[in-house]
Amino acid sequence: MAIVVNKPIPEFEANATGGLKVSNTSHNGQVVILYFYPKDNTPGCTTEAMQFRDKYKDFVKAGAEVFGVSRDNMKSHDEFKAKLELPFELIADTEEKMCHMFGVVKNKIMYGKKVKGIERSTFLIGADGVLKQEWRGLKVPGHVDEVLKAVKLLKKAA
Repeated sequence: MAIVVNKPIPEFEANATGGLKVSNTSHNGQVVILYFYPKDNTPGCTTEAMQFRDKYKDFVKAGAEVFGVSRDNMKSHDEFKAKLELPFELIADTEEKMCHMFGVVKNKIMYGKKVKGIERSTFLIGADGVLKQEWRGLKVPGHVDEVLKAVKLLKKAA
């Protein structure tokens, strides 16, 4: 089932760092940011994670919870989180269930070979469980500020 802006997100359940279980209803009443990224410890993903980290207090103040999502396993996530001192949890989508549900698995060309990879994407889910906004195939510079602005606008509208 594909996700659509202005529609409730479908059911899902996933494991995150910190022993957390995250589902489509686990954070009802709270705005949720799900940002999908290709891989722990790669340059772009490290930069993106640090930018979300540096603005995390602003997201919390605006009433939002942030989760990073990738296909990496929990051990990789725990090490990545500790190394960058990330204040938010990372979801290990090793079976790509969430990646497929959110439609972020794409064919990419890497070193001349076709590979399936994760398209860097962010989803803003309202406190009512409805997808409010999505950013797909995004570039890291300036993105976190854009998401924070959208969260603040959502809070104002509420």
